[in-house]
Amino acid sequence: MNNAQCPFQFLTASYLVRILDVKASTLADLADGLEKCSDGSIFFHTFQSLGRHHFLTEGFSNDFAQWILTACNRAELAEQLASLDIRDYTAIPELRADLRRIVKDYCEQHSAFATQQAFEEFPFCEAVEVTTPLGIQAWDLRQFSAGLGRLSHASLHYHFIASRLRLHFSTNDFSQWLENCLGLKSLASRINQIDIYTNTLDSLRDLLMNLIEPELHT
Repeated sequence: MNNAQCPFQFLTASYLVRILDVKASTLADLADGLEKCSDGSIFFHTFQSLGRHHFLTEGFSNDFAQWILTACNRAELAEQLASLDIRDYTAIPELRADLRRIVKDYCEQHSAFATQQAFEEFPFCEAVEVTTPLGIQAWDLRQFSAGLGRLSHASLHYHFIASRLRLHFSTNDFSQWLENCLGLKSLASRINQIDIYTNTLDSLRDLLMNLIEPELHT
């Protein structure tokens, strides 16, 4: 079994949540808020929302789509926003632009709904990320597998989902290390193809372990 050129350092992340002075009570307000809110707010309501609702494999995974469905009763717009796959984004400005474009276009095409009052306001929040080393590192695949078995949901989310924004690549920390430090390109690719929308974080861990297991015996 090959040793890595550099170890994988397992981290976890916690998020300090702050309610911003930006709210939406109509779809037009939401379009405006999507332009004004911080990058941390876009992250909180999309990437972080997926982590908070990781146990759901059906329904809408971002807060914007959920509010539009439940508070505005505009299912068709909610579906458009929910169709945005955060795996396609490596920077918040790109995601913000698509979110705002979809809402703005809908408001222009359905002006009567644009100013219709929602059943409840949408408060824009933001998340400030605080990372903490777990004191666990892996120099080979066996140590890496053992480390995965000990990770919390927060750590799995940090390394597998939120990592795209940090790396600015359409990949994750695990695949990046497996390919670049262990030379396991095929395994890295298979791991990166795991669907984060149809899996919970627990089933994600199981899939990771199942993909790694055969490699431990080669």
